[in-house]
Amino acid sequence: MGRLFGTDGVRGIANQELTCELAMGIGRAAALVLAKGGRRRPVFVIGADTRISSDMLGAALTAGLCSVGADVIQLGVIPTPAVAFLVGKYKADAGIMISASHNPAPFNGIKIFSGDGYKLPDALEEEIESIVLDHAATPPAPIGDEIGKVTVAASAAKDYIDHLKSTVLYALDGMKIAVDCANGAAAVTAARLFQELNADVHILHDTPNGININDGCGSTHIESLSQYVVEHQMDLGVAFDGDADRCLCVDENGELVDGDQMMAICSLDLKERGKLSGNTVVGTILTNFGFTKFCEDNELKFIATKVGDRFVLEELLLGEYAFGGEQSGHIIFRDFATTGDGQLTAIQLISYIKRSGAKLSQLSSVMKRYPQLSINLAVSAEGKLQFYTNAKIKSAINTAKKALGKSGRIVVRPSGTEPLIRVMAEGSDDALVREQAEAVAAVIREQIGN
Repeated sequence: MGRLFGTDGVRGIANQELTCELAMGIGRAAALVLAKGGRRRPVFVIGADTRISSDMLGAALTAGLCSVGADVIQLGVIPTPAVAFLVGKYKADAGIMISASHNPAPFNGIKIFSGDGYKLPDALEEEIESIVLDHAATPPAPIGDEIGKVTVAASAAKDYIDHLKSTVLYALDGMKIAVDCANGAAAVTAARLFQELNADVHILHDTPNGININDGCGSTHIESLSQYVVEHQMDLGVAFDGDADRCLCVDENGELVDGDQMMAICSLDLKERGKLSGNTVVGTILTNFGFTKFCEDNELKFIATKVGDRFVLEELLLGEYAFGGEQSGHIIFRDFATTGDGQLTAIQLISYIKRSGAKLSQLSSVMKRYPQLSINLAVSAEGKLQFYTNAKIKSAINTAKKALGKSGRIVVRPSGTEPLIRVMAEGSDDALVREQAEAVAAVIREQIGN
């Protein structure tokens, strides 16, 4: 990826790496690039999650856009997939989401969607980068009535919720559901969505204060939700991340149901209803071995891409497939959305549970998870670069691959969104998986650890 944009937009610690000046520059450059050839002044919609820095960065982005003649529609606090949907509904030229997703509160990010609701292709991101970093073009400086104006979309959350409700065939009457909003963007939509679908919903972690987003809650910290579901005898629990573009579940016993298992359940439902084009599901190289076996057993074709929802989406579009996602719970229903949507995933899954009359624990048993261990290692930006050329790390990875053999695998990669090297090992032998993952992690700590 480029110098500003990673696999999921621009990320960094707000006011340190992701500054107001940078945000303003990105706003100006985005308007210049995305308005090219347009017959009118461009219109951008802007949404944000609940981080304390989102207002600051939103103001800078808005100033940058308006300073080059673009109009801005403020959506307020809203999930990322709502921006992707509303950019089309409001006939805007582009959408911007201010969020660092599942990252802690000090981080923030900028994601840009084109007018069709898809994340920008690499070529356009690189064009924006060249304007911001290399001054490859000079944005105009309009005056008078040519300066952009700002309006507020008061019905943004309602419009998005109405869209989500339209995707399910049946209400969720009688379903007892615990929902963890991660003190993030779902706090403004989830309660209303599930209530209007007639679920008996218990909302957790929906009091954001700017610094508690993802803090001990949400899809990265499932423990409190699991405990609540068991103690209150709920049918299931749903946990979103900070911008609600992904979700994970726990069953009635408090056991985790991850993205791979949710994809297994939903793919069978889609296949039964004739909605799974090509009988194909798209995942990534981190998708559990158990999902591959599930696909074989159910006559489904599985395609694995590089890690990142953008790569899953590229394959979906290329093959004209309808469904895919990641183990993290970032799942794309292409009939309804142009990006991963945690709340959409949740209601599609729960609607099927309601129709089937089965418990989530029964449905998730269609896929057996292979033992898998993930280790995240903090590294500097320089460490990420050294990873690719360090001979000792390469040797350790090759040794692990040989040890795991055909019954396992190891994937080691720099994160596209955080200052981390991620080690994932998987196989039929739990002890061997752990041994090899920890051996590789030890070499990385020794060579480039932060």
